[in-house]
Amino acid sequence: MSLSFRTLLLVCPAACLLAQTPPKPAEPSAAPPLPKITLSTDEPKSGPGVPPDRVVLTVGDQKITAAQFDQIIASLPAQYQSNARGAGRKQFADQVVRIFVLAQEGHRRKLDEAPLYKIQSTFQNANMLAGMTYEQIGKDAPIAPAEVQKYYDAHKNEFERVKARHILIRMQGSPLPVRPGQKELSEADALAKAQDIRKKIEGGADFAELARTESDDTSSGAIGGDLGFFGRNQMVPPFEEAAFAMKDGELSQPVKTPFGFHIIKVDARESKSLDEMKPELEKRLRPDMAGKALENLQKNSSVLFDPEFFGTAPAPAPAPAAPGK
Repeated sequence: MSLSFRTLLLVCPAACLLAQTPPKPAEPSAAPPLPKITLSTDEPKSGPGVPPDRVVLTVGDQKITAAQFDQIIASLPAQYQSNARGAGRKQFADQVVRIFVLAQEGHRRKLDEAPLYKIQSTFQNANMLAGMTYEQIGKDAPIAPAEVQKYYDAHKNEFERVKARHILIRMQGSPLPVRPGQKELSEADALAKAQDIRKKIEGGADFAELARTESDDTSSGAIGGDLGFFGRNQMVPPFEEAAFAMKDGELSQPVKTPFGFHIIKVDARESKSLDEMKPELEKRLRPDMAGKALENLQKNSSVLFDPEFFGTAPAPAPAPAAPGK
């Protein structure tokens, strides 16, 4: 439920021109699209060297300070904000001017007195305030230490990392190119070569040296097959599954992935502690806390639906009768 609610909060037609490059001339009847914006309750930042209370833009009787200008930018999707604060600042200001010019003309035409404007502006104002409130509730929601511990325990494997090295033997169909001077190997030939290399390592051959000379992953091969530390969801699934199931110092059987066959050796593993992960865990938990707070607010609010307009909820199906009755 909270996801659909947040989607609703992110829709605001007032920003229709702000999130676009200079628009092409529109047909008179064309309505601007509804973009998605991110509402923020963070303190605004004015431009470099400009006092926050300095008026930087005047449109008719509307004056906008540097701080207010940045607040407008903060309402845009994240991908637009950097440009609007940097190289695109003037272009963005031109869009702001268009909105205020059109709004002032709308006042002169008394469009703000029309029923359509009144209900839509009421909803949009409520929509914006609701978004800011939802964000603030998430920030203010108390998170009990027991909740953090419970989440940590349930997701502990996500915070594990292993340090491993590998030797890759490429097979036909691999997305990696064939190394210069090497021939294309069938799957069977690649497997046989990987098994042979594993036997050499078990017999005392140096893993790092074989990685340098035999691995078709040339980037890691150049440094002895070292992949460093990596966490979950960073490697292709068969490789990840094998690496995380191994003990320190263990040598894997050939592991097949779309790239070929891997000989894996795990050098070390680590797991981030609860104290290290606490800020991240609280961040993950806050949306759920905000969703629960919203549910409580709705339960305690007086809401009435017209059953003729919205339809009534279907009656629950009767419980099946007990046998013999």
